[in-house]
Amino acid sequence: MAQKVRIIGVPMDLGQSRRGVDMGPSALRGAGLQARIKQLGHTVEDIGNLEVKQPEEMQIGEKRAKYLQEITETCKDLATTVEKSLGEGFLPLVLGGDHSIAAGVAAGVSSHFRKEKKQIGYLWLDAHGDMNTPDSSPSGNVHGMPLAAIMGYGAPELVDLLGFRPKAEPSNIVIVGARDLDAQERKIVKKSGIHVFTMRDIDERGMREVMSDALKYAMDDTAGIAVSLDMDFVDPSDAPGVGTPVRGGVTYREAHLAMEMIADSEAMVSLEVVEINPIIDEHNRTALLGVELVLSALGKKIL
Repeated sequence: MAQKVRIIGVPMDLGQSRRGVDMGPSALRGAGLQARIKQLGHTVEDIGNLEVKQPEEMQIGEKRAKYLQEITETCKDLATTVEKSLGEGFLPLVLGGDHSIAAGVAAGVSSHFRKEKKQIGYLWLDAHGDMNTPDSSPSGNVHGMPLAAIMGYGAPELVDLLGFRPKAEPSNIVIVGARDLDAQERKIVKKSGIHVFTMRDIDERGMREVMSDALKYAMDDTAGIAVSLDMDFVDPSDAPGVGTPVRGGVTYREAHLAMEMIADSEAMVSLEVVEINPIIDEHNRTALLGVELVLSALGKKIL
């Protein structure tokens, strides 16, 4: 089914300590993103990059949530852009940057559907839980906090973006591919009621069964699903150029199956691809894979 897709670049690397993910949007564009989406028959428009402050010019601010002010400003900007895109009939395809941008995407998508008194589901494809708060974060890096903010925990600046919280109900939020959660995140999982499918679940049950459950939870009584793809979801052997790689991730084929099943559901209302770091990549492999996975999520099939 032909869609209108709007590409929004967010070259943000304030949310983490290793530089380079700000070049993620360029790497994805350089891998032929726009032309390849057009080949699928979709209409594509690329509005370029949102403005993001450079860390060199900024004060770190609060040590427990570094650059929180600047990150919040960008997320607010992004939320408005995403909401406007949906209002104009586009599917927002957001290119990160680090994962802190997800708080902005979630606010925009959620706000759009709230006008129709509808909820959204969230699919979080990631090695990490990203459910830290300024009080619990060992590093103070905000890219470890966006999912907590979406659920209503953490820094009020991020939690209350666009003036409401939470952005999605915990029962409609699903993490797939988790393999690196810390103690605080385990607590939030148990307390909040979100669904987490770890790598062990994928090993034991297979990606097809896991994704079928994940989609069921995310789609339950919601208007659609916002999809957040952190490229460290995929094993570093296939996606070496990521912000925080963790061994033992999903395989190339499993990643494609996950995205193909998202496309089959016809429920995706936004997609973000984050944490690609070209500085530590090999010949842009991670961005090339990122483009392939986007295509699968937009309906590309083998046959």
